[in-house]
Amino acid sequence: MQKISLDALAREHLERATAASTGRSAATVYGGHEHVLRQTVLALTAGTSLAEHESPGEATLLVLRGRVRLTSGDASWEGRSGDLLTIPEARHSLQAIEDAAVLLTVAKHG
Repeated sequence: MQKISLDALAREHLERATAASTGRSAATVYGGHEHVLRQTVLALTAGTSLAEHESPGEATLLVLRGRVRLTSGDASWEGRSGDLLTIPEARHSLQAIEDAAVLLTVAKHG
């Protein structure tokens, strides 16, 4: 068993994102390519986006800190600390409305 502080990881990656020229920082906290389930902490500074991309499988986004906007086609959803967003299987993008850290959980398609 492994215990991880998501609060501490959110803080750490927000600091790294602020220092990075890309305005983002990420680390896989569970799983990876050899697993079906993968969980990644991702931090984005305000105004930073992840460009539109395909969904690798069923996925959710838990907002740990800040505010984000998830957009797919003409629809968009705003999430703030404590919100859980279900990521559509269609192409989508993510923007940080303010400095934000999220936990991305993906179950890859077989």
